[in-house]
Amino acid sequence: MEIAGGKIIDICDDGITIFVPYANWDRFNLRQYDEVQVGFPDGRTISPEQRRKAYALMGEIAAHTGYTPDEAKLTLKHEFVQRHMEALKKELFSLSDCDVTTAREFISYLIEFVLEFDVPVSVPLVTLCDDVRQYMYACITRKKCAVCGKHTDLHHVDRVGMGRNRDEINHLGMLALPLCREHHELIHSIGDEIFMETYHLEAIPIDERIAKVYKLKVT
Repeated sequence: MEIAGGKIIDICDDGITIFVPYANWDRFNLRQYDEVQVGFPDGRTISPEQRRKAYALMGEIAAHTGYTPDEAKLTLKHEFVQRHMEALKKELFSLSDCDVTTAREFISYLIEFVLEFDVPVSVPLVTLCDDVRQYMYACITRKKCAVCGKHTDLHHVDRVGMGRNRDEINHLGMLALPLCREHHELIHSIGDEIFMETYHLEAIPIDERIAKVYKLKVT
C-alpha cells in the first residue's frame, strides 16, 4: 500500500475535499488507482501509561500461554491488526508511536483476550483497562466479575422493586453490574455508589445482547 498525506481544503454538507500532493505518475498509471483511503490522525501519541498497561497485559498473557514476551507481542499485535484495524492503519501501528485511540483499542482487545481465555492477572484487571465502560461491557457479556474475574451474577443498580416480578418486567435500559456472589453481597452491604467509587466501576445499561446472555425479558 502507498500512503500519501493530504490536507483538507473544503468542507460541505455531504463531504470533504482533500488535496494530496503527488508526483509519481508512472506508478499511478501503472496501478490504475481509482480509489483512495482516508485516515484522520488522532493527533495524540500513545501515553507512557497506555504503553505500560499494554505491556503489562501482554506479559500476563505470555506467562499464561508459555510464549516469550516478544512472541506474545508479535502474535497479539498481528491478531489485532488483522481483525480490528482498518486497512490504512495496518501500516502505521506501533506501540512506540501509535495514536491514543489505537492504543486504547489495542488495550481493550488485550482485556477481552484475558477475559475470553481466563488468563490470570496479578493485579485487578480494571486497573489495566484504558476504557472502563468497554471493560465493563466485556465483563458483563462474558459473565465475569468486574472486580475479581470470577463467574458473575447480575446486580441491578436500577432496583426491580417490591412487588415486581423480575421475570416479567422489561430489562432493556436498566443499569447493571457483573459481580460474583462475594462482591454482590458486598455491594448490598455498602451501597452502589460507595462500591463503584471504591472499585472504579461504571454501571452498564442492559441491551439485547446482555439480556440474551442472562435470559432476561426485554418486551
